[in-house]
Amino acid sequence: MLRARERFSVFGIVLIGFLMGIMFAVGGVVTYKFLTPNSVMAEDSKPSGSVNIGPSNIAQTVKSVSPAVVNIESYMDQNVQDNPFMNDPFFRDFFGDQYNASPHSERSKGIGSGFIFDKSGLIITNHHVIQGASEIDVKIAGLDKPVKAKVVGSDADLDLAVLKVSVNKDLPVLKLGDSGKIEVGSWVIAIGNPYGLDHTVTVGVISAKGRPVNISSRLYKNLLQTDAAINPGNSGGPLLDTSGEVIGINTAVNASAQGIGFAIPIGTVKDVLNDLVNKGKVVKSYIGVVLQPLDEELAGYLGAPNTDGALIGYVSSGGPAEKAGIQKGDIVIEINKKKIKTPDDVSEIVGKAKVGSSLVLQIFRDKKTQYVTLKTAEKP
Repeated sequence: MLRARERFSVFGIVLIGFLMGIMFAVGGVVTYKFLTPNSVMAEDSKPSGSVNIGPSNIAQTVKSVSPAVVNIESYMDQNVQDNPFMNDPFFRDFFGDQYNASPHSERSKGIGSGFIFDKSGLIITNHHVIQGASEIDVKIAGLDKPVKAKVVGSDADLDLAVLKVSVNKDLPVLKLGDSGKIEVGSWVIAIGNPYGLDHTVTVGVISAKGRPVNISSRLYKNLLQTDAAINPGNSGGPLLDTSGEVIGINTAVNASAQGIGFAIPIGTVKDVLNDLVNKGKVVKSYIGVVLQPLDEELAGYLGAPNTDGALIGYVSSGGPAEKAGIQKGDIVIEINKKKIKTPDDVSEIVGKAKVGSSLVLQIFRDKKTQYVTLKTAEKP
């Protein structure tokens, strides 16, 4: 039998060994977590196999903004002749009135989207959604029946329109954001009425900015490109950032491609919104000329040193340019000390100038440069 001192000695050795084992185990776990913190945190914080792609607040954003998104139905009345041959005088003379049928009116229907930006019932949409409409119905969330709308203002070139509905209460509105700050790769949300499917939501990213696009004889100079699905019926609906602010107006889609949609930047809308609401149109400056680009042959013929500039091809009678002495064949090479390389440069400067503002043009004429000052006028 061991004596008391020997038993205490053995117990102490066992206890020390046990404590050292615990220390080694704890040290190993701490070291592993220190060396692989991301893996451990991922395993600790997420269920196995879960992957988050994109922002997690999209559902909440959609829920908060959807009441301000509206569906638009436009109706166009057209006179139709049942017998197209009756338009031919020879046919009428030969067959008489037995085949003559009176023209009658047929109604066609178009669909689109829009959104409320003022609680009094002001709505932004595309011009092409309501173009030629004799009647416009707007479906608003929370109302049992569509509401008749009238056109407050529109602009075909910018493809923008403002509608007004009258209801006996304040309506939910969307906040206009800043399309200038949105970056390529940013997540966006499109809400609209594609193919009549009420309040359809699609999500994507901004694929590019500043896209010039030709669609149906209309030139859009500065569009946002997105891969959020946009289809017929989405036109006029909002393109939103993840906070729910409008950064674009869904406008067009490349029908021959997938994931290529376009939206008018909300910055463009803000520039003309007051004109649309208060004047019914976009007040545009003009100087009364038709411009054409310079090629090497024209530059050589006119004695110009290069092909930079915009050639005056026509001067409107009584317009600002004629009053200032500008002539056909002049080359605009500078406006307000800004170099001009193409006719688009002139159009951009004049378009941004307020009606009645002064522009100093440097022109090339007879192999010499000279300065001309003119005042812009409202485009007829």
